[in-house]
Amino acid sequence: MAVENSLEVANGNFDDDGHPSRTGNLWSCVAHIITAVIGSGVLSLAWSTAQLGWIAGPVSMLCFAIVTYVSAALLADCYRSSDPVTGTRNYSYMDAVRTNLGRTQSWLCGLIQYVNFYGTGIAYVITTSTCMRAIQKSNCYHREGHEANCEYGYHLYMLLFGAVQIIMSQIPDFHNMTWLSVIAAIMSFSYSSIGFGLGVAQVIENGRIQGSISGVAEANIADKLWLAFQALGDVAFAYPYSLILLEIQDTLKSPPSENKTMKKASKIAIFITTFFYLCCGCFGYAAFGSDTPGNLLTGFGFYEPYWLIDFANACIVLHLIGGYQMYSQPVFAFLERWFMAKYPSSGFVNNFYSFKLPMLPPFRMNLFRLCYRTAYVASTTAVAMIFPYFNQVLGVLGALNFWPLAIYFPVEMYFVQKKIAPWTRKWVVFRIFSFVCLIVSLVSLVGSIEGIISAKFG
Repeated sequence: MAVENSLEVANGNFDDDGHPSRTGNLWSCVAHIITAVIGSGVLSLAWSTAQLGWIAGPVSMLCFAIVTYVSAALLADCYRSSDPVTGTRNYSYMDAVRTNLGRTQSWLCGLIQYVNFYGTGIAYVITTSTCMRAIQKSNCYHREGHEANCEYGYHLYMLLFGAVQIIMSQIPDFHNMTWLSVIAAIMSFSYSSIGFGLGVAQVIENGRIQGSISGVAEANIADKLWLAFQALGDVAFAYPYSLILLEIQDTLKSPPSENKTMKKASKIAIFITTFFYLCCGCFGYAAFGSDTPGNLLTGFGFYEPYWLIDFANACIVLHLIGGYQMYSQPVFAFLERWFMAKYPSSGFVNNFYSFKLPMLPPFRMNLFRLCYRTAYVASTTAVAMIFPYFNQVLGVLGALNFWPLAIYFPVEMYFVQKKIAPWTRKWVVFRIFSFVCLIVSLVSLVGSIEGIISAKFG
């Protein structure tokens, strides 16, 4: 076992600016984006379409796709300041906001961003436990019939996922995650294709397309509005990756310029994502109509073939192992950099212990990293055990993330970078764009919070 200081470690595969060497390309970037975007959100889109109906459901997905690309294009130009090609790098979203909008707004951005990182981790714990439980229920239904009382708890599966994430969280940083993102992206294609295929098969078996223009009927207008607002929150959760975009862009090598590669990767990834979202959302609703489950692959609209349901849920679990890391690594990096700067002489914070196990590459362990990351994973697991409400939690996270991180900060930074004068045509268009997205975000938040309260205390 060897002991190294963090500064000694940094003298290895690092650039002149002290950050890990950037070796990412267009396709690694696409893999990162797909891993970040296609996650637990895709499984709720059939339910969202059912609440919104045949017109509003697909249109809302297309609108969010367009908005997400606009947001990504604006943010990609913020990676460097003041010139998007040759300017100084901004290594994170907070850095870009600090450079363009000042320190106060950067702290506000950081608060919202890291709350969303943490909340997404909670959502992934909930989703993974739901999928693992669904495998057990699927086998039970196959053995004992569809009317059997196949009920199982969540908590054991949440603890198992947490244990796996404690190990995975020792991956040093984003720059060492390409292999995990590629595996996760393949898994997302697999289970999305299975959900799409099962929906098509069910429609063929039914002999007709179910559903209506107005969506699922409710007892009164208020209930209908709450669920429609929550559905918008679920769609909002499924799309934007603004909170992680600049961290992904920081992995790209140049030339070509990072913003050019990121815009191209965003276009490819959003096109692929929207195709799968429309297929899963629309065919799921077409297959089940008013009985569309909240989670397409775990709500047991589908029972057979049970082995395919099991495989799809196993793919989701493998994908979310990578997805959890995608949203946790920026939190790890932020706090660890802060502590290293704050306590440069602390061995607990800065010393790395190098281990060499047979048949494996050398492994570096830091005691602070081990303790902090373990505590972080344990806390997300504990909160998920208290609030295991899939659709409602996704809706709240989507609403909290959508307007401030995907719309407000990118638009404001665009105004500063391009020196857009007030009341010009471009200024007015983007202000209207931002206001409309704010209204959507607010109604989604209200509807989703009402859903959590009703599920917890109703």
